[in-house]
Amino acid sequence: MEPNFDKLDGLLSVILQDTHTNQVLMNGYMNQEAYQKTLADGVVWFYARSKGRLWKKGESSGHVQNVISMRLDCDQDALLIEVNPEGPTCHLGTQSCFGDDDFNLQVLEKTIQEKIAEPKDGSYTKYLIEEGSDKILKKCGEEMTEVVIAAKNKDKDELISETSDLLYHLLVMLNHEGVALKDVEEKLQSRHGKKQKISRRNDIQTW
Repeated sequence: MEPNFDKLDGLLSVILQDTHTNQVLMNGYMNQEAYQKTLADGVVWFYARSKGRLWKKGESSGHVQNVISMRLDCDQDALLIEVNPEGPTCHLGTQSCFGDDDFNLQVLEKTIQEKIAEPKDGSYTKYLIEEGSDKILKKCGEEMTEVVIAAKNKDKDELISETSDLLYHLLVMLNHEGVALKDVEEKLQSRHGKKQKISRRNDIQTW
C-alpha cells in the first residue's frame, strides 16, 4: 500500500514505537518528502508544521530513530514505525513523549542491557556480569527455590516478590548467554496451539 497524503493536507500521521519494548514513543507528521527520506536513510524524518521544514528526529540531540519496520493503517493515512532509538526520544529527556510509566519485561530487558553496556559502580547487574555464568546460574537456582517455597507456603505476596527476582535473574542470564527475550517469545509463539510431546511419557497434549 502507498500512503495517502491527501486526507491531512499533504501530511501523514506517524507513531513511533520501540521495537524492543513496544513502548509508544511519540507522534509526529510526515509530508511526502519526509516519508521518502525516511525510506532512503533508514532513520525517521518528520515535517515540522510550526517551522515549515523537514527535520530529522535527533538532529540536535543525536538520539536518532533507526527504522526497523513501517506499517500503514487500513485507511493509509497513518503510519506505525517500529524503531531502535539511540537514546531518549522526548526532548524532556524521557524515553517516551508520553512518559515512562509503561513497564513490561521488554523494558526490564532493555534496562539490563543498558546497565551492561554502560556499567556503573554499585550496580548489581554489573556485579553479576563480572562474576560470570556460575554466579548468575547459582542465583537463578536460588531464586527458583524461593519461588517453590513461597508457592508451597501459599504466601501470595512472597510468591510475587520471589518470582520478580527470578525473572530479573533469568533475563540477566539470557543476556549473558546471547539470547534475547524476543527469541523466547518467538519460540513460544511457534508452539502456541500446537500439540506438544511430553518428555517423560509418550503423551501428546496441546497447551
